[in-house]
Amino acid sequence: MWRLWRPGGRTALAVAAAVGGPGGWYEWAAGSAAVRGAEAGLVALQEAAGLPWWAAIACGAALLRTAVTLPLAAHQSRLLAKLENLQPEIKKLAERLRYEVSVHGKQQGWSEKVARFHFKKNLRRIITELYVRDNCHPFKATLLVWVQVPMWVCVSLALRNCSVGATDSEVQEQFSAGGALWFTDLTAPDSTWILPVALGLVNLLIVEIFSLQKKEVSRFQKLATNFFRVVSVVMIPVAAAVPSSMALYWLSSSFVGLSHNLLLRSPAFRRLCGIPRTKSDSDTPYRDVVSALAGKYGFKK
Repeated sequence: MWRLWRPGGRTALAVAAAVGGPGGWYEWAAGSAAVRGAEAGLVALQEAAGLPWWAAIACGAALLRTAVTLPLAAHQSRLLAKLENLQPEIKKLAERLRYEVSVHGKQQGWSEKVARFHFKKNLRRIITELYVRDNCHPFKATLLVWVQVPMWVCVSLALRNCSVGATDSEVQEQFSAGGALWFTDLTAPDSTWILPVALGLVNLLIVEIFSLQKKEVSRFQKLATNFFRVVSVVMIPVAAAVPSSMALYWLSSSFVGLSHNLLLRSPAFRRLCGIPRTKSDSDTPYRDVVSALAGKYGFKK
């Protein structure tokens, strides 16, 4: 029985890479142990698989995304599902707490301001206890970002080092002839802008699909969505200024991320990952995504 009332109760990196690095912190980061380890891992993957460098970069991105970030994304989805399922209980407890505070406040002669203070204070305590009970504190859902961003930075810097010959001139020579199709030289930017534009489109699609998950969107969520839309567009010229190896890695990573986002919408995969079912879950998620995108951008018949 709850006792509700308790009286005491990634862009700066790319620009720096494009201009070769300004020195200082950037050069320190490019020569760090983590980046050197990423370089060694890329070389080892390429040698073990016997793939051309363009394929090794794409496969490396897919491997990191699948082995590291996909399990974290599934963990994040579990937490978010638990949080969503908690909302009805939080709402009921808040209504009950509001009544108890109102009664106690009248007995004590509290002003509206004092009553509101005690209500908010005790509501925060109740919500924290619920988070502990269900092991779903929202901060834990940020683990994916704390792992994915540093990993992306390290691999990007490692590819930059390989492209400019900062570590091994032999690897740089391999990069210069390790591309494919229109980007045969991985050390040079993509002059056709195909990779950068494709990167921007994939990132925008990720943002739009994610925005469709929420039916009721707060002002902060709207601002965050627009911010990531802007970042997706800004990354196009940035990707056109860095070596093709980096643009290829960014595109590969984003494409695999998009695939994983769609996979995590599958009811069967969510059950496999132990993600609780929520009220907002759909039995036809992919059909819903297509219909929502078509309706949003006027493609509906």
